[in-house]
Amino acid sequence: MFYTYILFSEKANKFYVGASEKPLERLKKHNAKNKGFTNQADDWKIVYLKQFDFKSEALNFEKQIKNWKSSVKIRKLIESENGFEHPDA
Repeated sequence: MFYTYILFSEKANKFYVGASEKPLERLKKHNAKNKGFTNQADDWKIVYLKQFDFKSEALNFEKQIKNWKSSVKIRKLIESENGFEHPDA
């Protein structure tokens, strides 16, 4: 399975959108202060997780969300779908 996920950081007050086959492992890397956008904080939490059968679907949904460029739309998505579809999240 593949997942599109949205992270939120209280410290940065920002969202991050990504896609991964193993979102919980990916979250650990985001919080480990690696290079890139998520380096600005270490308190990222998964606030939205959607499962897909194919990697291409997860990547397409990630791209769609990123194209919104709107935290308001992202918040509405999170609220409308209650956020989680992963048993470990």
